[in-house]
Amino acid sequence: MRFGFTEEQQQFRADVRRALRAPEVRAAVAEATPAHGVEPDMRPLYRLLGERGLLAVHWPAEFGGADRPLTDAAIVAEELVRAGVPDTLHVNTIQIVGQFLLMAGTTAQKQRHLPRLARGERFASVLYTEPDAGSDLGALRTVAEPDGDGYRITGTKVFSLKTRFVDYGLCAARTTPDAGKYQGISLFLVGLDAPGVTVSLIPGISDEQFHQVDLDSVPVSGDDLLGARDQGWPLLNEALAIERTGLDYYLKAEHWLEAALRALVDREPRDPHDALPDLERIGRWEGTLMADHALAWEVLTQLASDRVDPVTAAVAKYHSSELAQAIAMWAAGIPDPGQRAARTGAAVTLDSAHREAPGLTLSAGTSEVMLQIITTAFDSIGQENR
Repeated sequence: MRFGFTEEQQQFRADVRRALRAPEVRAAVAEATPAHGVEPDMRPLYRLLGERGLLAVHWPAEFGGADRPLTDAAIVAEELVRAGVPDTLHVNTIQIVGQFLLMAGTTAQKQRHLPRLARGERFASVLYTEPDAGSDLGALRTVAEPDGDGYRITGTKVFSLKTRFVDYGLCAARTTPDAGKYQGISLFLVGLDAPGVTVSLIPGISDEQFHQVDLDSVPVSGDDLLGARDQGWPLLNEALAIERTGLDYYLKAEHWLEAALRALVDREPRDPHDALPDLERIGRWEGTLMADHALAWEVLTQLASDRVDPVTAAVAKYHSSELAQAIAMWAAGIPDPGQRAARTGAAVTLDSAHREAPGLTLSAGTSEVMLQIITTAFDSIGQENR
């Protein structure tokens, strides 16, 4: 278990903070910050970050990275969020789709896609969830039918984030529909400008907009198949475990708790004793966050050593998402009417957190699925010890 950072990691963090304090970066962050319910185009900010080599530091240099360890990529992720950089494009493009390409892509696929992702020239999203296949991806119905040397994909994907700004979608589809629930699934990198792709907005309360992606006989080449045909399920399980470090949820919780403290400090003067219960609650949240951070870094350290433990990842995802959701729900009651009317920074942040929080325990696998993974593992241990 990691309880501190090395001197080299601390120096690297200081270098990243210095780069993010550059005036042009701060101006780009301000332009990319959502305001008044409008979701801005964040790609110019990411191109700037890509030029400074801050998007994919752990990738090999030949694919646009800096050959740094995965733990340094986590340090960059922490500092990006703390500098106010909206993180969804980074999470989806670099941490999920890019990492998947590193794990399962051919050398040619890596050379074709990764450098442009690392430079902030191209972006990607995830196309897993379907209207009738949410947490159980074994229920997906999208099919990829052979078509010459390639395939044609037909189906509907939902709850895709930032889709109108991205170039590719990592799509799960059935290549052998009658093979069984968890067999016959393949993964493709689909160009979202291809004929047959329709992207539409799903109305919702969150500041980030969800999209539906309809795929109507969308052509993809054989070169767009990631991994072996019909072997997508094992890859999905490994990719989802990599996605479940909990760090992104921890960073949201940290940001929202800081906003709650600002709102508490800036409220209209009143009897100081009235604030004691809230201050005590914040202190308890801070302690829980420290434990959550250590747990996320335990998963990250394992991944940096090429160890993927789905159970530890499930524990981290469950704990961090439940914690972030609980903090957001509690902190929504902190701003007073004056702060809400004036739309102070803290009040706006906490209102946004309250709208986003319900989805945290659903994305990347529901809390119920995480508990199922954990309990199944403990049941297996119990049976072995009998």
